[in-house]
Parts: sequence; structure tokens; C-alpha cells
Amino acid sequence: MGALESLGERYPQLDICRDAIEQARNILVTSLEGGGKLLLAGNGGSAADAGHISGELLKSFCKKRPILQDIAAKIGSEMASNLEGALPAISLPDFVSFHTAYANDRSAEYNFAQLVLALGDEGDVLWALSTSGNSKNIIHAIRTARAKNLKVIGLTGRSGGMMCDLCTTCICVPEEETFKIQELHLPVYHALCQAIEAHFF
Repeated sequence: MGALESLGERYPQLDICRDAIEQARNILVTSLEGGGKLLLAGNGGSAADAGHISGELLKSFCKKRPILQDIAAKIGSEMASNLEGALPAISLPDFVSFHTAYANDRSAEYNFAQLVLALGDEGDVLWALSTSGNSKNIIHAIRTARAKNLKVIGLTGRSGGMMCDLCTTCICVPEEETFKIQELHLPVYHALCQAIEAHFF
């Protein structure tokens, strides 16, 4: 059974999100196959989730990921045995020095938009997390991403907020309280990371 099918069995309340989750998987696979990268943005608990998602993609998650043989031959067996196949996923909240400088010099409201402007390229994906769907810095990042022809995946709560109409696809988990939304975000992004890993490795 695939990761997305298993998700539906374990969390039947997420069946309402099935099409959006499948669309998110397809967007991510298409981008990564084409040499794109994933940018992740969120505030507070969603910032931690952004780092969590990045960590699952930058190294092995549920299965072994051998590195390419041509690279292994160039770096030697010891180093090759300690490296794992990776997918490019950048957690934007982790740019601590940038965020403190930008908030001081400009406005924290535009912090993620600035990073998307600097790091995003056509063919990349922005994965935006916001339990309300209305976080100003997330909305600005989404608009910047769309202006640069990035696809945008939203992960939010029941209402979807402002971001729902701005994203390429938006996963709106069926909860309204912040902590309950976050409790459902984790199985969604774990299933997506597992599905992506299974595709590439």
C-alpha cells in the first residue's frame, strides 16, 4: 500500500483532502524531476514543520537512499557509505541571521517574500504552511512565488484563508483550532515525503 493510501486508512477525516494531497505530490515530483527545488515557509509551529519536512527530504526517511555510482566512485567508499541520496528542500525559517537583519532593516512582513525573490527559480515549488491561511508574510511569499512562476502548495486549516485562492493547490485539513490543525499537518507531510521518496528511490 502506498503512503497516500495508508494515510487515508489511518486518518479517514483527511479523505476530504485526498485530491489536493495527490495534486501536491504530482507538483513536487514534476518539479524535482525537472531539476527544481522545494522552498518551505511557515511561522511558529509551522516554521518547525518546514524544517521537519526539509529534514525528511535531505536524507533518508523511510528507506535507504544510495548515492549515484559516479559520485561514489569519485569520493571513495568510506565517504560514499556515509552519504545518502538527497532531494533539494530548503527551510526558509532557518535563515536566522537574515531574518533578524531584515526585520531590523525593513519589515518582517516581507521576510519570506525576499527569500523567495532571492532563491526561487521558475520550476521550483514553494510549500507554504499557515494554520490560519492568512499570515501576511506567507501571503506575500506566495504572491512573489507566483510572480516568478513557481508552483505553490498550501497547507492550512478548514477555511483555507486568503492563501487558498492564491496557491496552485491547497490542502485544507478539517480542523479549526491551531493545535488540532497542526496535529493533522504532520501526517499529511509525512505521507507526502514518503510518497516522494518512494518515487525517487
